[in-house]
Amino acid sequence: MDNAKNHAILQGSSKYFVMTIREAQDTVDQWIKTVGVKYFSELTNLAILTEEVGELARLMARQYGDQSFKDSDKGRELGDEMADVLWVLLCLASQTGVDLTTALQKNLDKKTQRDSERHRNNPKLQ
Repeated sequence: MDNAKNHAILQGSSKYFVMTIREAQDTVDQWIKTVGVKYFSELTNLAILTEEVGELARLMARQYGDQSFKDSDKGRELGDEMADVLWVLLCLASQTGVDLTTALQKNLDKKTQRDSERHRNNPKLQ
């Protein structure tokens, strides 16, 4: 990633930008090493990931499910909650040596091979 773009992102720029998964993983890694000082342990980040998924689930249950909003839910944005989940997942990938670009491509290939006819023949999806 070029330094100007990286600098803008690390400075919290609200400019519109597009990143690959690799660039996102590298950007979060750079942020952790410069602003965040260092990674939390893998187990701590797993616990944080679980917490962030819970916050996303809570908002989804209120926005799309049957639960009522509480005062503490107001002002939360779905995209921000999803970005929190993605952030911690990117951290875990970097600190465990997983290249998410490669992993996602392999996963897509696996699902395509396994599910190419399965979903097409599911009457619930017709």
